[in-house]
Amino acid sequence: MASFADKADFEVRWLPFQLNPDAPREGANKLQYYYEKFGPDRVAQFMPRMEQVFAEIGAKYSLGGLTGNTMDGHRLLTWSEQFGPAAQNALAEECFKAYFSEERYIGDRAVLLDCVGKAGLDVAAAARVLDDPQAFAAETRALMQRGRGVGGVPYFVVEKRYKMSGAQPSEVFEELFDQLLAGK
Repeated sequence: MASFADKADFEVRWLPFQLNPDAPREGANKLQYYYEKFGPDRVAQFMPRMEQVFAEIGAKYSLGGLTGNTMDGHRLLTWSEQFGPAAQNALAEECFKAYFSEERYIGDRAVLLDCVGKAGLDVAAAARVLDDPQAFAAETRALMQRGRGVGGVPYFVVEKRYKMSGAQPSEVFEELFDQLLAGK
């Protein structure tokens, strides 16, 4: 998107999608979880690609740390939308960085509140959301219903009609944006 900033306006909106809604709240070893879900051979296949995709944006990709239930994080993303797309995007970016690069568990309240603070949002207000399990839960579940048929993340919808699943090289987006700007 950065290379198209002078040609187009972008609005990124994050919708909730849980890959594993039954995951434990206390978290589980991320690498072990992926080994059990995909098998060591498949993990070994996708690791270089993920490391490359992250390196392209100047980030590290790691399977260290914990994975688990992400409902609280999704509730906070739903809550943050009221402050505009930029605020929601900032929170999503902080959560991704914590989880994928810093090996921090985003099912942990302290980690989530740290992400909220780094995104420039009101930590006390976010803590109140987390204190009430029903806060933004219905809205988040309703948004999740829109994701039916999605099998993996990230999942991109551009202009409500072009859909892509999985991490994509920047060239894929550049080609699509060129086509859209050309009116195709």
